[in-house]
Amino acid sequence: MPSRYAAQLRQTRPLRTRPEALTKRARHPMQLPDVSLPDRRTVLKMAIGLGALAALGTPGATAQPVATRARIIIAGAGAAGLAIANRLSQRLQGATITLIDARRAHYYQPGFTLVAAGLKQPSYAISGTHEYVPRNAQIIESSVAEFDPDANAVTTSTGQRLEYDYLIVATGLTLDYEAIEGMSRELIGTEGIGSVYAGPQEAAATYRSMSDFADVGGVGLFGRPETEMKCAGAPLKYAFITEDTLSRRGNRGKAELVYTAHNASLFGVPIVSEKVRMLFEDRGIDTRYNHVMTAIDPGRRIATFRTPEGSEQIGYDFINVIPPMRAPQAVRQSALAWQSGPLAADGWVEVDPVTLRHVRYNNIFAVGDIAGVQKGKTAASVKWQVPVAVDHIIADLAGTESDSAYNGYTSCPLITRIGRAMLVEFDYNNNLVPSFPGLIPPLEELWSSWMIKETALRPTYLAMLRGQA
Repeated sequence: MPSRYAAQLRQTRPLRTRPEALTKRARHPMQLPDVSLPDRRTVLKMAIGLGALAALGTPGATAQPVATRARIIIAGAGAAGLAIANRLSQRLQGATITLIDARRAHYYQPGFTLVAAGLKQPSYAISGTHEYVPRNAQIIESSVAEFDPDANAVTTSTGQRLEYDYLIVATGLTLDYEAIEGMSRELIGTEGIGSVYAGPQEAAATYRSMSDFADVGGVGLFGRPETEMKCAGAPLKYAFITEDTLSRRGNRGKAELVYTAHNASLFGVPIVSEKVRMLFEDRGIDTRYNHVMTAIDPGRRIATFRTPEGSEQIGYDFINVIPPMRAPQAVRQSALAWQSGPLAADGWVEVDPVTLRHVRYNNIFAVGDIAGVQKGKTAASVKWQVPVAVDHIIADLAGTESDSAYNGYTSCPLITRIGRAMLVEFDYNNNLVPSFPGLIPPLEELWSSWMIKETALRPTYLAMLRGQA
């Protein structure tokens, strides 16, 4: 049912008609739509804006380093862990900075959707963790098996016990495929099953399954889990991408697309949810609310959902499975996790939402997906969380105080067609906080927003890893 936001959205400028090139069939995995470029002035404005965006949120970058002998352990060397290691290495002199992470490959996770759209190869999203480790830091290729915050120590999976003065938890999260009966990671790419989140190779396998479906049609099934999750817009993006792929191949009329929302909305920001609802209605994507996937039967191609009316089965020819997402077991079973409230069930780290400092352990911070806050499980959020945590650590070591605050900033370049996206940015209060006001309307499908997603974000992301953005 249309919400109170519908009238407001209808007053925005109408969606721009796709260029003729966008309706052409794009089959080669690396083939991009042939679209008209914006004029030179617009390109310059965007370049200036992106440069300013990369430069923001770098407090203290030119300040004199603080001398300290502090032992700092960073649990996790993904986007958040590497970014905070580089920031700390630039602002501290004499500290012992130790990263702990067993994975040698670094994944550019925002690129998974582009791989699953057939626009990028898996290698686009893969680099090496060691490329981003600062020279004055060390990395232990293991994982944290036990957190002991009362003793200021961690134990690795190889049995090594390390003590710290400060701990930053940046472990990321766990994809719990096994929580869906009948599902496993190995099924991705078979029996019409896709899953964008699992990794670059799985994203490529997802594209192959989706492409096969787009050639013949049938029932396409999409949705998301009821847990907190990284980039909550990604399931919506893939429904849009699949619809667009079907249309390009002339098979849209042969397919029924169904999106199963886990609650009564499509997105956590009400005005964005309403916009997506209107776009789904316009493109004939059926929405079924309050559906939580509990099981899958790959052989019969049937998914089972929990609904207020009881169990419901939906047959499919292609399905994009998004598993429940939780804190890694070592965090869930530690004293670091929330003890009560809505974030306790899945073990997210109990931090102050503004400072990202643990509410019970003053020398512990959490950044990235693992942080137990209501927003902020995107790479863009990491960019704004890391400087806040660093500022508070630096202030502690310098004997001062910091007023740095994280406002819940989260960004989602929400792809709505190949070559079109909405640059949705918001905060804890669900306020839209556009980075380019007057230039890029956040709720309009634009080629410029697509180009930010497809071209501009990766260089900014890599600069963030190195502590330069």
